[in-house]
Amino acid sequence: MLAAFVQVAEHLSVSAAAQALGVSKSVVSKRVAQLEQAVRATLFARSTRRVALTPAGEAYLDFARNALRAVADADERLRDLRQELSGQIRITAPVSWGQQVLAPLLPAFLARHPAIEIDLLLGDRLMDIAYERIDLALRMSATGLPDLVVTQVARLDWVVCAAPAYLARAGTPQAPADLQVHHCMSYWRERSDNAWVMQDIDSGVQQTVWVQGRYHANNPEAVAQAAVAGLGVALLPAYVCAADIAAGRLLRLLQAWTPVTKFGNQITAVATPDRMRLLRNQALLVHLCQQLASGS
Repeated sequence: MLAAFVQVAEHLSVSAAAQALGVSKSVVSKRVAQLEQAVRATLFARSTRRVALTPAGEAYLDFARNALRAVADADERLRDLRQELSGQIRITAPVSWGQQVLAPLLPAFLARHPAIEIDLLLGDRLMDIAYERIDLALRMSATGLPDLVVTQVARLDWVVCAAPAYLARAGTPQAPADLQVHHCMSYWRERSDNAWVMQDIDSGVQQTVWVQGRYHANNPEAVAQAAVAGLGVALLPAYVCAADIAAGRLLRLLQAWTPVTKFGNQITAVATPDRMRLLRNQALLVHLCQQLASGS
């Protein structure tokens, strides 16, 4: 009905509309009459020589065109979805998160799409995703990315923790300020990283504490291992130390406070607009978001 209406409106002729649609004039007239009955309005003023839009028809025309475009887009999307996804997807992610969280989620996606190939590049260097032909970059930070498509895929929680043996020896910090007298460790290494920012979960008030320690590493697993060995208090992503905390090898500290780090609290997927339009990349992003949301 909509197609018949739009063709008659554009040609101002039932005969021309019938020819464009490949049907008879009677079919076009019947479909237009059915539409007028459905919308309870007269869309055309008819005479023996010409057809003209009524004010109601003029108002309805843009809506009809948009509806037809939407249906055409949906049909095209369904055709694409019926086709088997194929091609290479190049992904980059931080080493630690990529190994522990991302990599275990990829085999299921590959099993579901046997014509897909994944090229996983793990590294802590911020890559130029356009120059290096990256489809999806999983990052701990989404700052300074005005020309890219950014999608939040997972929450990134941070914890302060230490081994029971260390706490028995050095005492348990009860407030952020107490950290100043402890050996503290985190896995990035700049002078400013010695300033730990802690935010009260209830009030949102932040405190900055300058900490010190004798052990520095550029890998969170190395810091977690040192914490388990009793070397000091560690500031770590939760995914790194969750198993140690569950097993009692580490104890979570200052639970009324949440650390605020320069990495933020979200893992984001970053892509150029042209790469994000590819269905295989969209399918992978949906897979990752679903799996991470479910905790799989």
